[in-house]
Amino acid sequence: MSGSLPTPTSPDFTLGILGAGQLGRMLALAARRMNVRTVVWTGGLEAPAVELANHVIDLPFDSLEGREQFCELATLATVEFENIPRGTLDAVAGCMPLHPSPDAIAICQNREREKGFLRHNGIPCTWFAVVASAEELAAALKELNGPGVLKTAAFGYDGKGQLKLNGGEDAAAVWADFGSDRAILEAWVPFELELSVMVARGADGSMVTYDPAENRHRHHILDVSIVPARVSEEVAARAQQIARQVAEALDYRGILGVEFFLLPDGTLLVNEMAPRPHNSGHHTIDACATSQFEQQLRAVCGLALGSTRLLSPVVMLNLLGDFWPDETVQPDWTPLFEDGEAFLHLYGKRRAIGRRKMGHANLLGPTAEDALARAEAFKAKWLLVSGR
Repeated sequence: MSGSLPTPTSPDFTLGILGAGQLGRMLALAARRMNVRTVVWTGGLEAPAVELANHVIDLPFDSLEGREQFCELATLATVEFENIPRGTLDAVAGCMPLHPSPDAIAICQNREREKGFLRHNGIPCTWFAVVASAEELAAALKELNGPGVLKTAAFGYDGKGQLKLNGGEDAAAVWADFGSDRAILEAWVPFELELSVMVARGADGSMVTYDPAENRHRHHILDVSIVPARVSEEVAARAQQIARQVAEALDYRGILGVEFFLLPDGTLLVNEMAPRPHNSGHHTIDACATSQFEQQLRAVCGLALGSTRLLSPVVMLNLLGDFWPDETVQPDWTPLFEDGEAFLHLYGKRRAIGRRKMGHANLLGPTAEDALARAEAFKAKWLLVSGR
């Protein structure tokens, strides 16, 4: 790891990407546009990024052979999702620069570490308690004295690993059914809406933030992101400031998604962090001067950060599997193409199973409300046709 690295557009440079899902696919696509070579290590999972990478390592993340190949091919590395084993992160960081760092990724991949980090750094978040037994859950419920959410300490996303509690449940029965040996009990937050901010921090500590996105969920999965968020300038500025505070405290390098609850009184609470490009940042591909994926490349490769200027109000619509009439039959995209200011992004997944993320559409418009109305109309049509 000593000496200077070749420039990112040099034929001697290859960006290593740990993970090969849709985020890796869009990162590799941004890299191709800049003629940056990539190698993706799939971890043995479904890998939409393989079609766009220069090299593919289709082995589990605990594979010594996979690690050796990755370290031989990559000049420096980043991640496209956070659930990479810590041992793999440390091993990769031992043979090349890895951005963000293993420590930053480890904090974000575990709710217990994440909440502890927020509390330690004075970053506003909801009340929580760590529980590791039925007795500790009972004590935490007594202290909370109200509704809450029980969440697994690790490996939860899109509503997975969560259980809403009203406060009067039998702690022993809940713990026996929950199926986790360690969890976080959080106070239920009666929020007004959910926001997210993408913040990028470069090699020199410089930072840029994107306009906050207003997020709505369907079946606990992001449905639409509305940008600019329909909040006051004061709330937007405070969300961006807190996102910078998080990135600074993590000594972060790369792009980071920070999710917030906005309470009726204007209070902002950090809910989660994502150490990578984020679903709610997909609008940046078509509606911002620099996409979140190019920004990730710039940040991890030591280039100057790009402008985050919003070029147009936009709504990002997640295209979930229940829009598909059949697992292998796509919706009729004709109305979307006829719209003229709607842009389709499909992830190359072969089967539309359940509500998996199959792609997204960005709809530009004179106002966020106009773009949202068109997005809702498309969604209603596709759901009506699919009947799923």
